[in-house]
Amino acid sequence: MAPALLLIPAALASFILAFGTGVEFVRFTSLRPLLGGIPEPGGPDARQGWLAAVRDRSILVPLAWDLGLLLLFVGQHSLMATETVKAWMSRYFGVLQRSLYVACTALALQPHILPQLVMRYWEPVPRGPVLWEARAEPWATWVPLLCFVLHVISWLLIFSILLVFDYAELMGLKQVYYHVLGLGEPLALKSPRALRLFSHLRHPVCVELLTVLWVVPTLGTDRLLLALLLTLYLGLAHGLDQQDLRYLRAQLQRKLHLLSRPQEGEAE
Repeated sequence: MAPALLLIPAALASFILAFGTGVEFVRFTSLRPLLGGIPEPGGPDARQGWLAAVRDRSILVPLAWDLGLLLLFVGQHSLMATETVKAWMSRYFGVLQRSLYVACTALALQPHILPQLVMRYWEPVPRGPVLWEARAEPWATWVPLLCFVLHVISWLLIFSILLVFDYAELMGLKQVYYHVLGLGEPLALKSPRALRLFSHLRHPVCVELLTVLWVVPTLGTDRLLLALLLTLYLGLAHGLDQQDLRYLRAQLQRKLHLLSRPQEGEAE
């Protein structure tokens, strides 16, 4: 039991790292663009047009750097999710396979230890062209407010969906807990329909994340790159079919029925 108990601090460290990265990701994708955290030297009029930006090295170099950071994250996130790599990690790290995957994803996004990764070394392009921008009143007041409300709703939905999809298991904690108690693998206790859904649904929060990525008052060049690449990645990793949707609908109806039962009892 002692060696098994030593796994708990490792799983908890991975969970804390992932939680801190989630908070930083909210700041990076929502608070910074909504609250104007990126300075604009020279004002909005100093921005280049789209044709001029193609020839401007001061715009192309940061964009190439940001693209490299995104491809590094996508490569890590996709490679470690393949069955071959997961089997290799399970062989050498055992029940910590999921925790290691979560920790590597967190480090790829928010590097307090490793250099040259996404959020800490993201290069804004304040002089680059914008796809849209709310500058004139009343849009300059109401558009950021509307975006803020939609971001809050989206993040609340994301956290709620993660809880429904068993947050402890997604973060690798449940696997270690079951291992310590000798209960086996949590996924082995799930129904074949649930396992089929999980194999198709790598990102259960696509619509909400897309809202966060695209609904901003100013869609600048680097934000457009971020939104485009992550939208493409989410779309390629999202493969639900009719059978999965029927299963999700049945599970939702079952949960709603369970929530309504106490009210029915009170009415009687």
